[in-house]
Order: sequence, then C-alpha cells, then structure tokens
Amino acid sequence: MFAYAFTFLTALVVTFVLTPVVKNLAIRIGAVDKPDARKVHHGLIPRLGGLAIYAGFMVSAVATIGFTYEMVGIMLGATFLIIVGIADDVVSLPPKVKLLGQIIAAAIPVVIFNINIDWIHIPRLGIIYLPEIISLPLTIFWIIGFINTVNLIDGLDGLAAGIATIASIAIALLAFQMGQWTAAAAMVAMTGACLAFLQYNFNPAKIFMGDTGSMFLGYIIAAVSVMGSMKTAAAAVLVVPLVALAVPITDTFLAIIRRKSSGVPIFSPDKNHLHHRLLAKGLNQKQVVLIMYALTAFFSCVALLVIHLRTLVGIAIVVIALILFILWARKLGVMKEIVPTPYQMEHKKDKKK
Repeated sequence: MFAYAFTFLTALVVTFVLTPVVKNLAIRIGAVDKPDARKVHHGLIPRLGGLAIYAGFMVSAVATIGFTYEMVGIMLGATFLIIVGIADDVVSLPPKVKLLGQIIAAAIPVVIFNINIDWIHIPRLGIIYLPEIISLPLTIFWIIGFINTVNLIDGLDGLAAGIATIASIAIALLAFQMGQWTAAAAMVAMTGACLAFLQYNFNPAKIFMGDTGSMFLGYIIAAVSVMGSMKTAAAAVLVVPLVALAVPITDTFLAIIRRKSSGVPIFSPDKNHLHHRLLAKGLNQKQVVLIMYALTAFFSCVALLVIHLRTLVGIAIVVIALILFILWARKLGVMKEIVPTPYQMEHKKDKKK
C-alpha cells in the first residue's frame, strides 16, 4: 500500500506545484479561452492545464512503475498527443488535423508496442482470438473513442477532471483486485494528478485543462485498460471503463445522432449536451457538475458490481440503467434539434454539391 500512496502523492504534488506555472505560461503565449455564445464562463481563462496533469502523471509513473515496455509505448503516445493538444490550445487546429494526431498517438502503443485487444475472454464462450486486421484498428478506435469522449464533456469547470478521477479509481480497483500492479499504479497516478488539478479547475476555475488535458485523460484511461497484464480478464477490463464512463459516452453518442439529424457536422459544438440542458433547467455549474459526478460514481459502482455477477444478469443491469439514463436525458432535451449557423448551412450546401 505504501507504493500506491507514494504514486498518488507524487502525482498530486507535482501537478499541484506545476499548475500555477503552466497557468502563467498559457497567459504569456496566448493560450487562453475566450467566452462566446456556447461557453458558460466569463472573461479570459488560461488553457494548457493538461500539461501539468501530464507532468504529474509522467513523473509519478517513471518514479514508481519505471520504463517497462508497455509503459514506454503509452508514454510516447501520450507525449505525441500532448504536443497535438498544445498546438490546438494555442492555434486551434482544424478537426481533421486533430483527428490525424489522435490516430498517430493511438497507433504508437498499438502498432509499435503491441498494446491491443487481440483476444477477449467471454464467460461461457471462452477465449476469442482476433486477427491483426481486426485487433489493430479496433484498439485504435477504442483509444480515439475515449479521447474524444472525455474531450467532448470538458464543458464545465471541473467536469472532465472529476469524471476522469472517478473512472480512474474504478479501473484502479479492478486492477488491484486482479493483482495487476502496473495498471493499478498508472490509474492511481492519474487520480492524484486529476485531484490536484481540480484545486484550480473546480468552479470558479482559474485554469482550464484544454484539449491538452482532456485528450490526455481519455488516452490514458483507454490505453491502460488494454495493457497486456489487464487482458487476463478481458471482458471485465473492457466493461469497467465503458460502463464507468457511460454518462459521457452516451452523451457523445446522442450528440452524434442529434447533429446528424439536424444536418450539421458531427464535430460542430452545440449547447444540447447533458450538462448544458441541466444548466438550462436553472441549476448552477457546481450543482450540475456534482450531479454528473454522482452519475459517474453510480455507473462506476455498477461496472465493478456486474463483473462479479452472472453474464446475463450483469448485462440486464447495465442495459436497464442505460435505458433509464437515456430516457431521462431525452426528457431534459438532449435530442432537441440544432438550428444550424450560417457557416454550418454553407457547409451543408457544399456537401450536397
């Protein structure tokens, strides 16, 4: 337990100390978030906070886990993604360029270091082996999916960092139960880094994590969950992060459907995300964020519970919980039609030509 405590405290202290430094750096280089019609904050807020989270995680991981083969792959991919995130926070990269950066970052551990979903153990069915032509793109898609899921929910003070903290704790508990030190330590480091950052990022936020942070959080959660040591119970390690992050994953899925049905690009931002709809009901930022934390904690508990139940019972519990959540979200108005902006209308016309 001392090793886990040291891992946690190292990430916590490094991130806490470096966040004000990163804040000043962001101001100097112009990496600031400006308020607009879609955003809920007022005034200029420095971005790049994810750089402090990255530093805290990396220092802790190197000090406690070391340069194991798989961790080197994950660290290299994370470093490349951080560079992409910094560029986006400073100059706002086009969506296609950012997506290309995400693909390259995901491919580094998957293709070069063989961190992939190459087999799955399903209760009663046994082990199902996946050929490379399936496992490699599947794992890259898995990582990119989590990167963008966390990225899309980073819309309120403390929201992404808090949700990532709760999900990291759930994955750390699973890894600890499985006796997988490396994965558990990585998630403990992530927890420490996120909690330290929350001291500056919770409402009213003094700094935002930016795409530098939100993409990094999703990347680490996805990559660590499919490390070789975790695949001894592959069904469980895929279920836990998916269910623990059911709220942002479902919100992202509904956003894609909403934007497609409204005829706007799926990467176009709007104000119909779950947290936006809760704000529209009169709740303040802190109340909305705490509700989102509670939902994530609930689904994390469900995730850790169902892996110990019979397969059909576990599936039934998850499906029922998701259906109830989706019905509630729809009632709040997350599927409300988007009124396209003039730019989106022009984009729509160009696609038809």
